[in-house]
Amino acid sequence: MSGLILQRQSLTFRARSYTAFVFTPQPPIADWLEVLDATLQRSKGFFAGHPVALDLSAAALSADEVVQLVADLQARNVRVLGIEGSDLNAGDAVLPPLLRGGRVQDLELPELGAAAEAAQPAPEAKQQEAASLLIDSPVRSGQSVAFIEGDVTVLGSVASGAEIIAGGSIHIYGTLRGQAMAGAAGSRRARIFCHRFEAELLAIGPYYKTADEIEDSLRRGPIQAWLDGNTLKISPMH
Repeated sequence: MSGLILQRQSLTFRARSYTAFVFTPQPPIADWLEVLDATLQRSKGFFAGHPVALDLSAAALSADEVVQLVADLQARNVRVLGIEGSDLNAGDAVLPPLLRGGRVQDLELPELGAAAEAAQPAPEAKQQEAASLLIDSPVRSGQSVAFIEGDVTVLGSVASGAEIIAGGSIHIYGTLRGQAMAGAAGSRRARIFCHRFEAELLAIGPYYKTADEIEDSLRRGPIQAWLDGNTLKISPMH
């Protein structure tokens, strides 16, 4: 044998977190799927390409029923990343992996009042600069920009088929033709601003409007969107 020495390679493992939508199916599952279909009909492709986790804590499903539910969602172009809230066998190869330790970013609006005022940050915290992401080039069709830590500012345009997801507000200094989803981290004060509005979808937290739900008078001009209670409002900016 020659004197060749083979170096042994090592594997590197890293823990990494991702943002995913969480579905909580409610029994009967057939009725829940009908509600989902109605939502998807209003906003075709809203969940397409996004990872989805299933919280099964409200539905006691067998392994076969979970497999069928995952197949039903796949047929609707909804990809299931994993399941939680279940004591099913984690080693069952036919089931999605069990997810543990997820950090909840609740999209339900908090109640107003003294409790909300008490949750305001201390003056020292308010002086800290908020996290933000600046994009100085156009966002092309098929691209997805997600920044849950704070605001997103786009100096160019957002093409049809592209999307911006922000934990805080979204500022677009060009034309918005794709989707903009602000307040993904639960901020009720998040807003969306754009210089020229031609969007496919706007959302703040769990409240959204698709293109066919938005008045034509708002198109091709500058707008802002915000939450008024549980209603997504859109108005022109002059």
